[in-house]
Amino acid sequence: MKILAFAGSNSAASINKKLVTYVASFFREHTIEVLDLNDYEMPLFGVDKIAKTGIPQQALDFAEKIDESHLLLISLAENNGAYTTAFKNIFDWISVIPERKAFWGDKPTFVMATSPGPRGGASVLNIASTTLPYYGAKIIDTFSLPGFHENFDSEKGITHAGAAAELQSKIEKIKADFLV
Repeated sequence: MKILAFAGSNSAASINKKLVTYVASFFREHTIEVLDLNDYEMPLFGVDKIAKTGIPQQALDFAEKIDESHLLLISLAENNGAYTTAFKNIFDWISVIPERKAFWGDKPTFVMATSPGPRGGASVLNIASTTLPYYGAKIIDTFSLPGFHENFDSEKGITHAGAAAELQSKIEKIKADFLV
């Protein structure tokens, strides 16, 4: 099985990329690809740009990565309570690829978020849980890690016992239900 993982952030020090990379490490028995949104930077989406230059190759490449995978692991950064511009721009470009069945390709999707604060990206998780299924994401579960800097260590991973147990339980369920 092929697993595609990425953070909805273009920050070089993204805590969401650290989280999604950590979670991806629990699926070592599968082929894992961790993407960096910086490798898919495109002009800001606009209908005039579609008419003038067409769909950027980076959007087509990102869509192909989604299509080739069996499971998506996404950790969404939150800017002002919503998706980051980097993530939303990729989302917008891929959504206009002609004859594309669905942005997310009807793939099982584990959506996560973390933040330095106590809500752990709750607002962006709510938006994702509500809207992504309309675009072909089959959200199989969500996970929030509040207080990233207090609850995550680059060597040990999640250090908060309750959060670590919750994540482990969700990973075991995903493996049992979707990666047989």
